[in-house]
Amino acid sequence: MTSSTESYEMVVVGGGTAGCFAAATAARDGLEVALLERKTADEAGKIACGDGIKGKSSFPDVVDRDRLKSESFTNREISRGIFENPRTGESIEIPFGQTGAVVDRHAYGQVLLDETERAGAEIHYDTVVNDVVQPNGRVSGVTAVRDGEPLEYEADVVVDGAGSLSVLQDKADLSSSTFDTNVNYSQFCSAYREVLEVPEPVEWDDALVFKPTEELGYLWYFPRSSTEINAGLGFQMSQKPMALVDVLKDDIASRPEFSDASVKNKLGAALPTRRPYDSAVHPGYLAVGDAAGHVNPCTGGGIPGAAKAGHWAARVAADAIADGDVSEAALWEYNERVQTDFGKRFAAMDLYNIFGTAHDLDELVALITALPGQQLVDAIGKTGTADMGLGLKLRTLLKTVGHWDVLYELYRVQNAAGSLKDVYDGYPDDPSRFSAWQRERDAVLDRVYDVTGADPKY
Repeated sequence: MTSSTESYEMVVVGGGTAGCFAAATAARDGLEVALLERKTADEAGKIACGDGIKGKSSFPDVVDRDRLKSESFTNREISRGIFENPRTGESIEIPFGQTGAVVDRHAYGQVLLDETERAGAEIHYDTVVNDVVQPNGRVSGVTAVRDGEPLEYEADVVVDGAGSLSVLQDKADLSSSTFDTNVNYSQFCSAYREVLEVPEPVEWDDALVFKPTEELGYLWYFPRSSTEINAGLGFQMSQKPMALVDVLKDDIASRPEFSDASVKNKLGAALPTRRPYDSAVHPGYLAVGDAAGHVNPCTGGGIPGAAKAGHWAARVAADAIADGDVSEAALWEYNERVQTDFGKRFAAMDLYNIFGTAHDLDELVALITALPGQQLVDAIGKTGTADMGLGLKLRTLLKTVGHWDVLYELYRVQNAAGSLKDVYDGYPDDPSRFSAWQRERDAVLDRVYDVTGADPKY
């Protein structure tokens, strides 16, 4: 069947956070942009997500941020985390120090898509992308089926916001660039979540609740409101498979507050629990959000990073298009912005994931329940590293009798996390020094593998 062709300066694949912010940014910069979304207009934006945003998130100023918050941030009073010990049933409280939020992800997605269209981007729903157009190495478009009809999209730049394990990366030949192809399923998490309506308000509607599971994952309970709860769990695909639905249902059944709860909707997904891609650019092509590993590898949080990445990718691409040069070098600034911002923090957090693969649940729970709350917040969310004064160290030692060898190991991993952030601060400003940078980074990873005995992740 012969397909027709449509031409744009930028084509964005995927209508998630990263794709929307990329398309909205490019449209506001005056580019002709098409955003291709496989779902219908009504279903678009419905994504399996924990819905939690911990702390203040500053979204790029290319959409109506006040509207986005007022219409989709259903709970803006999140001020603490609750960590539940699966062995003892006890819990510890961790103050966040600033207020976070829980969103209605479908409403959030719908508002974001509407704002993207208002910014000037065309949105093509019911459009399934199935291949890239790449005649001479450079990606110059994609092929798709829209409303059942084959179609080719030509573009100066393609932005891949197609999510975890993106089909575009399977189809594209990325061997001539630095684009990170060291990606496999074991670096991802399988997740499942339900939205529950409970008859009575929960007492912890200002908290994000976490509970570790055996397979290097955790259960979560995030309150969209005092009676609507996002309940889910995930496990690292490098570990033994978990019966996600059964484990979640068993835990829900054990909680009195969920007695007589009704399920409003349910979804599953895969998400990256790895460092951001070392490089996410190729001539004519950039990857953003989940498609580039832009997710906190410890918590699975990806909304703020995806928004930034989409915005930066579009800005760099717009300049490259204006200059008539969409080569890897011309798009490289996007890599540098990501890696020296949230990229270095996520890479540091990934070391704690690696550490976790070398220990069983009891050892990890013993450490988590002994460490001060702020140090946990810093290590797995706020900064990627944490410091403790002498007094805190001594108290932690007293609470971890029998696990001092693991505690010392964690201390050495923490030091490596600080070194790794320094390496990322020195991310090269052009591709010529990329290989040397990778060798420096990998030397830090080798130290972590030696300290932990963990199997190499990459």
